[in-house]
Order: sequence, then structure tokens, then C-alpha cells
Amino acid sequence: MLLNRRKLLTDRTRLGRWGEKRTERFLKGKGFRTLARNFSCRTGELDLVMVDTDGTIVFVEVKTRTGERFVPAEAVVTSRKRRRIGRAARYFLAVHDIQDRVYRFDVVTIVLGDSGPPDIRHYEGAFVP
Repeated sequence: MLLNRRKLLTDRTRLGRWGEKRTERFLKGKGFRTLARNFSCRTGELDLVMVDTDGTIVFVEVKTRTGERFVPAEAVVTSRKRRRIGRAARYFLAVHDIQDRVYRFDVVTIVLGDSGPPDIRHYEGAFVP
């Protein structure tokens, strides 16, 4: 299925980029639209900013892992990381003058594993910063 699985398993940067692209495709399949990818500012970074089918702005944190032997992928979104995402999200809303829109924070985890299709889990409203 994945021609470059070996490369993904050994290159964290490539694995992360692949996970973000795969997540975007996954969410688009659910009817989401993309507003921004890898939005960065002084306060933090947003992996994906999407719009759900009901118009809700969704700030998506993507966690891509090769396995979950030691800790589940979603557990690595620490309270510090959630605060940074929250600050970056507020900045994004202000810059685009859309503070009045409903928004939420989702986490999507992708576990690649050694074989088979990747395990993708979408946690809607996963946290409040």
C-alpha cells in the first residue's frame, strides 16, 4: 500500500508531513474544507485549519506515529501544547477577522505500523485550551 513505508518509518519530518496530508484527505472525505495548512506565528503552529460541514472552524492537531508501544498517540498533546495551539488559534481568528465564528479543537492520530493500512482516529472537540 505505502511504497515509501520504510522511508516514513525512519524520517520523522517526512512522517509528519505525510500524516498531515493524509489527515487532510481523511477530513475532506468527511466533507470538511481546508482553510490553512501549517499556519505559524510567534505563539505556536496549527497543523490544519478546516471548516466542518456545519460551518464550525476546526483547528486540527495531527499526531503521526510509527507505533504506540509506550504511549497512545493522542496522549502526546500535552497541556502546554494545548495552550500554544489555543494562542495560535486566537491569533488566526483575529488576523482573519473571524472571531465571531464557532470553533473547536480536534486531534487526529495516525499510527502507521509495520504493515497494513494506517490506523486513523479522529477526536472531535478533543480539548479546550
